[in-house]
Amino acid sequence: MRLYHGGNLRKGRYSETSRIYLLTTVTLDRQPVFRDFRAARCCINVLRFQHDRGLVGSLAFVVMPDHLHWLVELLSGDLAGLMKSVKCQVTNRVNAINGQSGSIWQTGYHDHALRKDEDLHAAARYLVANPLRAGLVKNLLDYPHWDAVWLEGR
Repeated sequence: MRLYHGGNLRKGRYSETSRIYLLTTVTLDRQPVFRDFRAARCCINVLRFQHDRGLVGSLAFVVMPDHLHWLVELLSGDLAGLMKSVKCQVTNRVNAINGQSGSIWQTGYHDHALRKDEDLHAAARYLVANPLRAGLVKNLLDYPHWDAVWLEGR
């Protein structure tokens, strides 16, 4: 089993509320779990649920076939608890629609704490451009599994 850098993702870290983080997590063996439209929407619904619960201010996300990038302001709790909850809920929902069991995520995740407003917009642009760089679409508006607070009507 090849880990595709998942084993390099840090498992323990300091979390600071009111801080903005770019979070990345990868599927187990980089399986394209979220190539399935329903699975990707399950993941998005879980991200929005965390926002609606007031745990994070979700600023931008993109769900790629084999990983997730999420730009958030941490409002409550810690990153480890947030990511554990997200991964567990997504796993349960995706497994339910596919009639499967077992983990769909690699252990750990990567986080990057942002320092400046310009970093925030650069991170958001980088994040949402992932489908373009991966060659999944020629126009970002053709990719259905992303969003950003700076866009009205999405």
